[in-house]
Amino acid sequence: MEVDRADGRAPNQRRPVACTRGILHRAHGSASWAQGDTKVIAAVYGPKAGTRKNENPEKACIEIIWKPKTGQSGKPEREYEMVMKKTLQSICLLNVHPNTTTSIVIQVVNDDGALLPCAINAACAALVDAGTPLKHLAIAICCCMSENGQILLDPSKIEEQKVKSFVYLVFPNSIASVLPEGSLKSEGEIMEHGILTSVTHGVMTVDDYFSCLKLGRPAAAELSDFIRNNLKLKPGNDSSKAA
Repeated sequence: MEVDRADGRAPNQRRPVACTRGILHRAHGSASWAQGDTKVIAAVYGPKAGTRKNENPEKACIEIIWKPKTGQSGKPEREYEMVMKKTLQSICLLNVHPNTTTSIVIQVVNDDGALLPCAINAACAALVDAGTPLKHLAIAICCCMSENGQILLDPSKIEEQKVKSFVYLVFPNSIASVLPEGSLKSEGEIMEHGILTSVTHGVMTVDDYFSCLKLGRPAAAELSDFIRNNLKLKPGNDSSKAA
């Protein structure tokens, strides 16, 4: 039994995406990312000399500053910052600018679901705009499990509140970048794509989790193509793609 989504989308259909780079003049790099009615602006400042306390001075430090649409930051925002820091550190070449700190400011413009994946995608576009050395890009997507067991891609805020569980998945845009050389095939068969980050909320079985992975991979591949095409445009130009 399929779930009737309020916006008329199919279970495996994501919302329209738009990305614009170079929107802030005082930042070293910036980008806005809109996915449906969810919109986030990311700004990159740095690298600046020195690292924060308890950071390795022989490598660059990534600092995430999350600014909600209204009010002050709380526990959810701290969790978002932690997940984003670990994710972005895994794709940045931290040895290029040792003993420096790059600050990434995330400003939430509107939250209509899948907020963290949108923020990660916006941050990646802003890092590219800033010329930050990267191993590869990170492509984030959200999948959720409805009460009747249906897997839904890219849920809205209302859907997130009604489902029993959801998962944020972050994939690399290149499988070879996270798998050791020679491990792309196992006994003649191509291995599954690598995954950078996975954050689950709610109760989800192992089978349901792998069903989300199966649905999320092709959606992430579509977003990867979208971002690649967007990077070919000059900063400041809009680029959108219908779901």
